[in-house]
Amino acid sequence: MIPAGVQVFVAATPVDSRRGVDGLMAVVRDAGADPFSGALYVFRAKRADRVKIVWWDGTGACLFAKRLDEKAQFGWPRIGASRVRLNHAQLLALLEGLQEYPRW
Repeated sequence: MIPAGVQVFVAATPVDSRRGVDGLMAVVRDAGADPFSGALYVFRAKRADRVKIVWWDGTGACLFAKRLDEKAQFGWPRIGASRVRLNHAQLLALLEGLQEYPRW
């Protein structure tokens, strides 16, 4: 369950899907954001069938990972130079593999 009011950011470029929670939090920090802010940070692998999300819940770092079956892909939004912010409905649509979203 996604906490109410939490900010959600999608990284602009794919990351190595082998990265763990510490590596992904380092990517957030290196991009100039605070990985301990309570926001959800969403990453995709080069293949569009994998997603990882890191989140600091106030007591520790959480990692969510999802991989779709071989032929399916997540419908990723067009992303500009750095990152894009999603709302709760958009994040759920992304994770469900929908190809059409509530207004990006």
